[in-house]
Amino acid sequence: MSLNIIHSGQVITACLDGEIDHHTAAGIRNQIDQAVVENHPTMLVLDFKNVSFMDSSGIGLVMGRYKVISAEGGELAIVNTSPQIGKVMKLAGMDRLAKIGTEEILNETAK
Repeated sequence: MSLNIIHSGQVITACLDGEIDHHTAAGIRNQIDQAVVENHPTMLVLDFKNVSFMDSSGIGLVMGRYKVISAEGGELAIVNTSPQIGKVMKLAGMDRLAKIGTEEILNETAK
């Protein structure tokens, strides 16, 4: 699993790449949390475009990042999920915590 964090104005995008499981989730959490706390963004975007596998640790990763960004007064968006991962996110209720969809939702939010 690799992670690329991109800062663009008040948005932090965390581009996830590989598999999210209990072995990789802790390192990802720490890096994203550090970027949020240091930069105080209004939106945190979790980009799942290159995620090939996710177990329940991925749901925990999203829930925890929701708590962190909410504490900073920001919002969470989840973009570019595969159909399978998107379905799991919605079944777990993540659509009540975050905007889930494609990158176009970010453009709508910016209006």
